[in-house]
Amino acid sequence: MYRSLDPSRIEDTSNLLRLRIEERFKESGLSRVAHELQILVAEAAQSNNWLRRPNLWLRSAVFFCISLMGLALAGMVSRLDLQMESIQLLDFLSAVEAAVNDLIFLGIGIFFLISWESRIKRKKVLRAIHELRSMAHIIDMHQLTKDPEKIKPHAVHTPSSPRRVMTPYELTRYLDYCSEMLALISKVGALYIQNFDDPATLRAVDELENLTTGLSRKIWQKIMILDRIMSLP
Repeated sequence: MYRSLDPSRIEDTSNLLRLRIEERFKESGLSRVAHELQILVAEAAQSNNWLRRPNLWLRSAVFFCISLMGLALAGMVSRLDLQMESIQLLDFLSAVEAAVNDLIFLGIGIFFLISWESRIKRKKVLRAIHELRSMAHIIDMHQLTKDPEKIKPHAVHTPSSPRRVMTPYELTRYLDYCSEMLALISKVGALYIQNFDDPATLRAVDELENLTTGLSRKIWQKIMILDRIMSLP
C-alpha cells in the first residue's frame, strides 16, 4: 500500500544519494552535508516510531493525577452541609462563585495534564524541523557560487572570483544533487507529521516545504541556463 511514507525507503534513498555525491565529488563540502543529512534521516525514522507509540508511563501518571483531583473534589463536595432553609442568599452566591472558580482551575489543570504528552512530542518535532530548515540553508549556501554564466569562454574573472574547477556536466550534476537533497529534506519533514497530527508542527512542515521548493526552483533555473549555454554553438 502506497498511502504512507516508509522510513526505511527514505533512509535507503538518503544513503544512495550520499554515495553518489561522494563518488563524484569526493571529500567535498557537499558530501559532508549529505552525510549529516543521512544522520537526520535516521533520527527521523527513529522518531517516527516514537511518535506513533503512546507514552504509557506518562499517560498512567496523568490518569493517576486526574483521579486524585477527582477524589479531592468528591471529598470536598461530600463535606458540604447544604441546609437550604437556613442558608443565606449571599452565602449561597459566594459558594457558587467559589465552586465555579475551582471547577475552572480544575479544568485548566486537567487540560494541562492531558496535553502533556502532545507538548513533549511537539517540542521534539519542532526542534527537528528547525535542524532541517538549517540544513536547507546550508545546501543553498553550497550552490550559491555555482553560477552557470561563469563557464562561458569569454567570462571575465576577478582575483576574488570563486574557483571554477567543474566541467559543465559536473556543475549540472552538482546542482541536481543539491535539488535532490532539498527534496529529501521536505520528505523527512513530512515523515515527522505522518503519525503526529498537531497544528503547530503542520505549519512548521508547510513552511519547510515552501522553503525547500523555493530553493529548489532557484537551482533548476540555474540548470536550465546551463543547458542553454551548453547547447550554444
